[in-house]
Amino acid sequence: MLNMRRREFIALLGGAAAAWPAAPRAERAPLPVIGYLSARTAEDSGEVLAEFRRGLAETGFVEGHNVAIEYRWLVGRYDLLPEFIGDLVRRQVSVIVIPSGSTSALAAKAATQTIPIVFNIGSDPVAIGLVASLSHPGKNATGIGMLQTAVAAKRVELLRELVPTAGSIALLVNPANPVFANSEAKQVQEAARVLGLKLLVLNASTPSEMDAAFATMVQQRTEALVVGGEAFYISRTAQLVTLAARHAMPAIYAWLEQAAAGALMCYGAPVANTQRSLGIYTGRILKGEKPGDLPVQQVTKLQLIINLTTAKALGLEIPSPLLAR
Repeated sequence: MLNMRRREFIALLGGAAAAWPAAPRAERAPLPVIGYLSARTAEDSGEVLAEFRRGLAETGFVEGHNVAIEYRWLVGRYDLLPEFIGDLVRRQVSVIVIPSGSTSALAAKAATQTIPIVFNIGSDPVAIGLVASLSHPGKNATGIGMLQTAVAAKRVELLRELVPTAGSIALLVNPANPVFANSEAKQVQEAARVLGLKLLVLNASTPSEMDAAFATMVQQRTEALVVGGEAFYISRTAQLVTLAARHAMPAIYAWLEQAAAGALMCYGAPVANTQRSLGIYTGRILKGEKPGDLPVQQVTKLQLIINLTTAKALGLEIPSPLLAR
């Protein structure tokens, strides 16, 4: 009788427990979101993204684990900037990352004074009004300056050294990215003047305009080409290299990765270094540091790459000083 009552009591207790409301579960806090706005395509951004994620990981953030990333790919369509940036601002992302593009960085800065912005650009960020100073950026933006426009003049000198008989050169720029294009053109124009070179500045923001630009170079008997450091031109490297080979046009490019695709000569900063630093800065801001207190980093390491196979195809002899570098 006693055992039966004990069993009845336990059963009653179990039934009552089942009827009690479940204790509220702790809800998982939403992940911080990075808005990643690139001028390039997703397909040609593998190395860039890998290095950015590596930098993030060094600060403790792993995509899909404790941070989310919203990607926006301009593919050279700078007319989409207002739509893409507006969307990221409305979503109230934690940080807006600009892996390349002066015009994109300025558009983001104009759209928000509160969301942190981390940029990687080729223009002088102080000269274009993006930050107050390199050491103390102020407000909500900081990042890396790649000196792309600053070394544009050096590319002219290197090209002239490789093709000493050239009396006329062309510069290819993207008018859809006017901030960068104008800064770069100014540097190249001055370098051409000093070297006594005739300069032809050509605009190209679409594949068909690139074809037309090379046709103009042939018509004007241009002897060498400086391909601008526009990020979108990386996705059109195959077309640019093919056109240069077809018209036997010696050309120098701004992105080191273009050499592997057959670009004759490249002079610039290693992408890996800048994008890793971009990821580290983004992580530090996610942890609470203010962008205005993080100094703008300046790239100081530049590399020169010459594709000897392309040089041979063009019948060019590489001067000993260039080989020594």
